[in-house]
Amino acid sequence: MDLQPADADFAQRVRLSFERQAVMRTLGAALAEVAPGRVVITMAHRPELTQQHGFLHAGIVSTALDSACGYAAFSLMPADAAVLTIEFKVNLLSPARGPQFRFAGEVTKAGRTISVVDARAWQRDGGTESLVATMTATVMTVRGRSDLHH
Repeated sequence: MDLQPADADFAQRVRLSFERQAVMRTLGAALAEVAPGRVVITMAHRPELTQQHGFLHAGIVSTALDSACGYAAFSLMPADAAVLTIEFKVNLLSPARGPQFRFAGEVTKAGRTISVVDARAWQRDGGTESLVATMTATVMTVRGRSDLHH
């Protein structure tokens, strides 16, 4: 799908917003790719992010997928817009062992106010990459609110 950003400086705007996300710093996540309607976030497995079996916690996987979806949609929004997730569904497909993770979000349907975004969480162990989880999110373009940064 050929998606056109509403703002020529979309990549810089996405990167600056991502840097303000304290939760992404807490997770040790990095913004690896930014393209119109597509974002990739990477992070490593860390013991403090796991559940009782040593797998990355489902909430952590969901958090990273949510950010990938939100920023994929944000990349297409006007410069004065902010982004908020209003709904998502996650499918956890296999234990998130790592040690490396890649969360790729891609806009499926870009709307003026509401967009639908799909994301995939992949884990890499050596040369092998496998799918861990999927997300479908509904994301809202928000304008005219002083309490939200764009």
